[in-house]
Parts: sequence; structure tokens; C-alpha cells
Amino acid sequence: MAKSKKPYLYEVDLMRIIFIFGVLLNHTTTAFEGRIANSSGSQLFLEATHLSLHFTRMGFMFMTGLVLVLNHYNRNGRWGQFWRKRYGSVGIPYLGWNAILLAGTLAVTTGFSWQKFTPQYWDAVIHGNQFYMYYILVTFELYLLFPLIVWLFKKFPEGHGQIMIVSITAQMMLLIAIKYGLPNVDRSHWWYLFRAYGMNVLVYQVYFLAGAFTAIHYKAVDAFIHKHARFIGWFTGVLAIGTVGLFFFDQKVLHLSMAATESVHQPYLLVYDLMMITFVFWVDRGYAYWREHGMWGWLDRLIHAGAKVSFGIYLDQTLALALLRVILAHIQLPSWGFVLLLPFGYLFVIGTAFAIAWGCYKIPPFGALIGRPQWHPFKKGVRQHDQIIRKAQSTTR
Repeated sequence: MAKSKKPYLYEVDLMRIIFIFGVLLNHTTTAFEGRIANSSGSQLFLEATHLSLHFTRMGFMFMTGLVLVLNHYNRNGRWGQFWRKRYGSVGIPYLGWNAILLAGTLAVTTGFSWQKFTPQYWDAVIHGNQFYMYYILVTFELYLLFPLIVWLFKKFPEGHGQIMIVSITAQMMLLIAIKYGLPNVDRSHWWYLFRAYGMNVLVYQVYFLAGAFTAIHYKAVDAFIHKHARFIGWFTGVLAIGTVGLFFFDQKVLHLSMAATESVHQPYLLVYDLMMITFVFWVDRGYAYWREHGMWGWLDRLIHAGAKVSFGIYLDQTLALALLRVILAHIQLPSWGFVLLLPFGYLFVIGTAFAIAWGCYKIPPFGALIGRPQWHPFKKGVRQHDQIIRKAQSTTR
């Protein structure tokens, strides 16, 4: 029997755009905070509103679980092939960008040398703690555990709702322990993935499982969200405003450090992130509907192009942000001036990161650096060359 072609989910395109552009806004804001005077009202404004942007990391985790299950849930356990393809397509960019960015950093700071580069490169690769590569390290862990996720949902076909209840409960308990208990524990002798828990896939398990649940019950989830869209929108807005209250609660009541205050691993943010992801899903479905009913062609092409290279944008964002910091270092403005300049800096980061990723996508063999290798032109060229040689040989015989 001929295999039916899977329908293309255009809503996932916009989902990629929203989450990656949200990540860029998060990091762009951080870059501007570095140029604003300490204790100024402008700095307080950016710090107090910063937590509202943190849903993007969790959105990426949700989207990863969604796409993986959509593509591999019914492939009858060809896990060797799955791991080979996934680790190859993501591993090459991970190794490549760690090398490029570290070499560039050394070149403009202390000077490049292999004696400096080699140990720092190895440390960056095994820990994933440089150049926002933590997401890739977490993804590697997810790939390893993905067969267990598929097994779990297939083992209990009538218990998917219960799986999510257990997952959400476990996530809430974990975040309570991280926020209120872990700071008082000596973790210096712990294994790295538990000491640096932000690199541990288990800290994000609820978002991966939510993505898997959504992929399996796509129509039911879509219908539920559409039915309750008004409540979801208003409640998400209230929670977004509430992140400002969370900031002052952490600062004034709990007297946390700024790093702890801005941490994504807080119980309140679990609720906010899940609601924000749900709201984004509703927006994405609206885009898919609009696309089928008279959407502007140029906007559709732009979103589709951005989605194609969204992974590349994530990988090369460090370059765009570094250029932004260089530019900001040569600008003298009052604190409020930098706040007004932020939208322009954000557009600069988006444009630069997209241009780099699109260049890699279009110019072989640099597509391998963004998970979209263009080996086929070379293979096609080799095949054409072989055909010409064989034809010439047959003619001379």
C-alpha cells in the first residue's frame, strides 16, 4: 500500500518564529541592561519585565517534543536509525558552532592558540555551558530518552491524561524543591547534570511530555483550546503581568539574588509557561486558518523562510548579539535612551541572525552548520561526472 503523505502543519512554522524571536528578545534585553546605569528606573523596568520573556525556553522544549512525536511515533521503533540521523544533524552544528564561536572569542580577547583552544573547547562540548548551547545538550539527552517516552504513551493508551497529571505534579514539586530547598544544599560534589540542573532534561520533562501529548491528541487539543480561547487569552495576560509581582516578591520578600530572581525554574512560571504555550498554540492555529483564507503571500513566505532557518538563528545568535554589544559600547545615551533604542537593537539582532542563517542555508556546504546539510549538490555533481565518464568510455570502445 502506498504511504499517505503527512499533512504539513503550517502552524508549527509560526511557532518556531515566535519562540526563536522570543529568545532573541530575551537576550537582546540582557545586552541593553548591560549599558544601563545600575539602580536606575530604566534598569528596574527591564529587570522587572524580564521574567515574562522566559516562556520561550520552555516553548522550545514543548515544540521539540511535539515535532519528534509527530514524525516518529508510528515508525515501529527504528531507534538506531533515529539516533544516527538526529545526533548527526544536531551534533555537527553543535560541534561546529562551539568551535567557531570559541575561536572567535579567543581571537578578539586573549589571542588564539591551540593550547588555549583545545581544553576550553572540550569543556564547552561536554558541558554545553557556552554560547547558549544548553538547549542542544538537553536535546541530546531527550533523543536518548525519546524511545521511553514513546513506550510510555503506547503502554498506557487510555492513561495519557493521567500521565500528564503525574508529570505536572512532579514538575511542580521539583520546582518548589529547586527554589526553596536547593540553595541551602551543598552541590559541589554532585554529578554535573544534577549540579547544573538547567542542563538536565528531567527539569523540562513536563514540556516535552506536553508536546508529545499534543501531537498524539492534536485534534482534541485544538478543539479544547479553540473552545476556551477567550479564557486562555485573558488568563495568560494576567499571568504575564503577575511575573512583575513575582519579581518584587523574590526581591523584597525572599531577598533572593538577581540571578535567582530571574531564574526560569520557579513554581509560578510553570503555570505561566504552560498557559503561554497554550496561547501561542491558539495563535498559530489562527495563522494556519488565515493562511488558507487570504493571507498575504509575502508574509507567508517570510514566516516559512524564517521557520526553515530557526534552528540556525538560535545557533548563530551569539554573533548577532556580539555585534550589538560592540555597537552599544560606542553609543552614549541616558538610561531611558537605551530603553527607547531597544526595539531597533532587537530588529538588528533579528536581521543579522537571520542573514547569517539564511546564508548558511543557501551556500553549500554551510547548511550543515544549521542542521540543513546540502550534500546533494555535490552528490549530484559526482553522479553527473561519472555518467559523462562512462559515456565517453563507451563511445571510445
